[in-house]
Amino acid sequence: MNHQGKRLAVLLFLLAFITGMLTGCGGAAATPAPQQEAPENTAAAVKPTAAEAPTESTPKKDTIVIANADEPPSLSPYDHNAIYADYMNQLTYNGLFRLDETSNPVPDLVDTYENLSDTEWLFKIHDGVKFHDGSTMTAEDVKASLDFAKTFPAIASYTASYSSVEVVDPLTVKVTTNGPSAGLLYDLAYHSNYIVPKALIDSGNNFNENPIGSGPYKYVKWTLGDKIEFVKFDDYFDKDSMPSITNVTWKFIPEGSSRSIGLEAGEIDLLVEVDTTDMARLKGNPDLVVLEHPGFTHNWLMLNNEAKPFDNPLVRKAISTALDRESIIEVALNGLASLTISQTPAGMLGESEVNAEGYNVEKAKQYMADSGVDPATVKLDIICSNETKRRAAEVIQANLAEIGITNVTTTSMDLATYLQVTGKGDYTGAIGGYRAFNMVAFLQNTFHSSAIGGSNKTRLNNPEVDALIEKAAATVDQEERAKILRQVTELLNEITPQAPIYQELYIRAYNKDLGGVAINSAGVLRINKLYWK
Repeated sequence: MNHQGKRLAVLLFLLAFITGMLTGCGGAAATPAPQQEAPENTAAAVKPTAAEAPTESTPKKDTIVIANADEPPSLSPYDHNAIYADYMNQLTYNGLFRLDETSNPVPDLVDTYENLSDTEWLFKIHDGVKFHDGSTMTAEDVKASLDFAKTFPAIASYTASYSSVEVVDPLTVKVTTNGPSAGLLYDLAYHSNYIVPKALIDSGNNFNENPIGSGPYKYVKWTLGDKIEFVKFDDYFDKDSMPSITNVTWKFIPEGSSRSIGLEAGEIDLLVEVDTTDMARLKGNPDLVVLEHPGFTHNWLMLNNEAKPFDNPLVRKAISTALDRESIIEVALNGLASLTISQTPAGMLGESEVNAEGYNVEKAKQYMADSGVDPATVKLDIICSNETKRRAAEVIQANLAEIGITNVTTTSMDLATYLQVTGKGDYTGAIGGYRAFNMVAFLQNTFHSSAIGGSNKTRLNNPEVDALIEKAAATVDQEERAKILRQVTELLNEITPQAPIYQELYIRAYNKDLGGVAINSAGVLRINKLYWK
């Protein structure tokens, strides 16, 4: 049977068998950061038209209900690398910088800044910035926050670019980097470097339970398993970005069909995650808008490189080459994603498919034979956290059976547990992904050994890979950095730490009366820019 026939057989098999699955899985992702350079992100942000601009009339509603699948593991900005927690962090905190519509860093809390030398930066914050507890931000808060962030292993790759922070005057700090840094401003835009009150740090405040920042919204209440509520912060420093909508309720609904039904019924105003099986119906609803945008979130079958036999590169290569990505995307995402075979995202500086291989069952069998490992002895449990990833895992089970790996199981768990288990390396496989702002950030957080225990879920520890990533991060010249990034991408494609599957589209569906909905290639959606028409 040719590959097309095999693909059809797999799809027909799945249609008959998919509802009989007793366990399933889904993936997780963290979020990102690194350098001041020419924009790498070519996809244009979707912006509201002039006809959608806010009017002077009173908004017809003062509440917005947003829904996604997974509950965040934390409301603190410092102890996670989860995209769902990042959504919440963007409401309650600010960084010195933020990402603009092209996913490049622009000043946020910073009023003015100066690059004094290759290793020294001067940042002056806006005067009069208020925290939610009523205190006024000073340079002491900035220093305390950045020093505090360095104590959290989960975000170490985002705090490694700066070595020290010095208070110059009440509104100014000097940041010293570990040599030339291609990523400092991106790092400072990431949630791991958000600014909180020094007094609360000193008093031992739990920022997960009491998330006090300077953001456009204040935390109100977390009803576990259901929702988190926020209210507009009237003293928000950025008056041009003052929220129009007073109350934000963020609901967590694991079932994609239930989220869609809630949107159609008017119980939900905005879906951050749209089940692709509902896309056609939602697009046909005149009361709704469906927004699609190319993204950089890279999704894969993670393999624990410390666990046997997945410590063998040829076993990993065999598994990756056995994946019928077209079928996975069709079944899991209704075809709404772009296939990828490289270890790094397409569209970023330094991308390459050299040494990467696509679906080829015969080659996969040969890699397995060359590995010296009997496929019948391979045990792979794929853990996950949502419906989309569960469907992907079911196709993967069928794919791997074709090369003799038949002992493949799936396990479902909530996102917080998923992140804890994969972070500890207590697993063999998982469906996951990672969203980064640029290639340096992606590599640092996905493959550098310093991120083991954090977002390096494969636990790859390769000195050559580490050295190339560090060299790229310290190379300010973009052309030279691109060469190094291609080199490390091609090395990763050769050793295959994990099995790439797809890059997703960012899909948002929302009430047609909601204005200001715009996302960038990093998936950032600024809730404080939304308004009711």
